[in-house]
Amino acid sequence: MHAPVQRVVSGIQPTGNLHLGNYLGAIRQWTALQDGMAAGDECLFFLADLHALTVAIDPKVLAGNTVEMAAVLIASGIDPDRSILFNQARVTAHSELAWILNGTARVGWLNRMTQWKDKAGKNREGASVGLFAYPVLQAADVLLYNATHVPVGEDQKQHLELARDIATKFNGDFGVDLFTLPAPLVSKAAPRIMSLRDGSAKMSKSDPSDASRINLIDGDDVIVQKLKKAKSDAELLPETADGLADRPEARNLVTIYAALADSSTDAVLGEFAGKGFGAFKPALADLAVATLGPIRDRMLRLLDDRVAVARTLERGAERARALAAPTLHAAQMAVGLQV
Repeated sequence: MHAPVQRVVSGIQPTGNLHLGNYLGAIRQWTALQDGMAAGDECLFFLADLHALTVAIDPKVLAGNTVEMAAVLIASGIDPDRSILFNQARVTAHSELAWILNGTARVGWLNRMTQWKDKAGKNREGASVGLFAYPVLQAADVLLYNATHVPVGEDQKQHLELARDIATKFNGDFGVDLFTLPAPLVSKAAPRIMSLRDGSAKMSKSDPSDASRINLIDGDDVIVQKLKKAKSDAELLPETADGLADRPEARNLVTIYAALADSSTDAVLGEFAGKGFGAFKPALADLAVATLGPIRDRMLRLLDDRVAVARTLERGAERARALAAPTLHAAQMAVGLQV
């Protein structure tokens, strides 16, 4: 049942109003994974719409966000012919395997999940069962395809360990060699992009100030104006990153430039050391427009035909269902659901 090749599986919740932080923090990482895969390797990228049900949602918004997120991914370089791109709900094996694995996962394991504690806060009794158990669905997401590698950030390492624990216990409990133990895939560290108005706060779609972020839908002139007005300071740029330690807004703008240029902070400072933000911001704006403008334009063209985007997701789901079916059947056999 094990995948004969390196198989990378990763998901992202379909949220609206995507911004620069989303692109640099996750989306661009996916395109790099796809482009770096060797012949015979596989990437499965899915929109985690089932995970979105763990909190209050507007059904129409969720459906729209799913199509829009798919358009963003394709516009950013995810090739549906080279990678398998789909939304989770179209592959019912995710839900079916998650229920089977609920019989293997332990309440004590889930109680120790840091994100459960953080997201539920003090109102754990009022949180949904889905919010408590969604790490089991995450485990099903990757075990279903016998993923060999899963891209993880610091906040998801614990959940990948849970998936490995569930796989090990299931294999042992039922005497099967079914699930591959997925390994973490640590790629180039994603930059932490902060608000353009407050260098101590993460860039967020929930910030009431639209000037705090660069939305992927923003026009070129809007991008230029937001960066022109971005909070900075009056000091000149230093020669090394150490000189930005106590300058959060300056550090954020240099981080954005380095990320967009696929360079290092020190390399950027080597170019701009001794210059002020009157010189740096226009250069940053030009780079941002050159990088994000084509993505925005491709995304808008794709969204002119949302039905076509939905068909692309369905084609990906067909491929995903074919990969998932043998694993689900074997799991059902193992627990006695198939005779």
